Amino acid sequence: MSTGIGCRNLRVYANRRQLLEVPDLHVASGRTLAVLGPNGAGKSTLLRALGHLSTHRVTGEILLDARPATRAEMREAVVAVLQRPIMRRGTVAANVTTGLRFRGLSRREAETRARPWIEALGLDALADRDARSLSIGEAQRVSITRALAVGPRVLLLDEPFSGLDNTTRADLLADLRAALTGQPTATILVTHDRHEALALAEDTALLIDGRIRQHGPTTEVLDNPGDVDTARLLGYTNLLPPALTGGPNTLVARPEHTQLVRDETDEAGLVPGTLRRTVALGIATRVDVDTSSGPLTCLHPGDLLATELPPVGSDVHVRIRETRSLTARS
Repeated sequence: MSTGIGCRNLRVYANRRQLLEVPDLHVASGRTLAVLGPNGAGKSTLLRALGHLSTHRVTGEILLDARPATRAEMREAVVAVLQRPIMRRGTVAANVTTGLRFRGLSRREAETRARPWIEALGLDALADRDARSLSIGEAQRVSITRALAVGPRVLLLDEPFSGLDNTTRADLLADLRAALTGQPTATILVTHDRHEALALAEDTALLIDGRIRQHGPTTEVLDNPGDVDTARLLGYTNLLPPALTGGPNTLVARPEHTQLVRDETDEAGLVPGTLRRTVALGIATRVDVDTSSGPLTCLHPGDLLATELPPVGSDVHVRIRETRSLTARS
């Protein structure tokens, strides 16, 4: 029997307006699915519907181990970690054991069950701290540890890394990936960041306007957008239409694969344009170029001095080092 969480003919409505339509979805036990989409795409709506947590009208079937599941069954199977961590009074260790205590374990049993997870998620040094004194990153680490300590059949993560600084986010992603490895938990991560999907999930679904546009292994989905909307979502913000490339399809490229050519060259395949602006971003310099078929954005590593760049308004060329092809219907 197929184990994990899923849905069939799922639709979510706010009054008469349809927010979400997912004909079929399944996340197997032991695997992580990232649901990637822009703001307002319906990601959190999907997560709440799958957990029987939605306040909207939901039709279709929520499946647990390939069978329709009741709200009570999902409440027993699912643990959710939200964007804003919720800390109760008491120590970090007491917060981690909260879910276990709610499930009827004694304090000693809960502490014994929680101890390996406290160690795995790097909370040993914080175990006796007042949970209300934690930073946002520390509090989110406690929330995730509390969820894992229960041993959930399904773990729902609703943008849990949002608002964390880059170092804190990277550390927590690495620790969570290690903690989930080998566990029989079906995990769904809602995110708008493709790097989080790549770090944590074996599979990725792209959700746009309440519908899944693509679904498959993460590395395949992230590098192969199926249309213009998914291309933009995946960071392929430079569009080169057939009129510009001379080919049958639209090509897309990420800014980091696009480079301003500052020296005179006879190199073939360069795109001519006019330098519109440059923006120093600290670790990189953004260069915007207007072409006959629309704007292109280049991202150069490091800070480029103004003296290294042509003046705004100059005629320039752009080199595209790597592209993906969209079909003509896109």
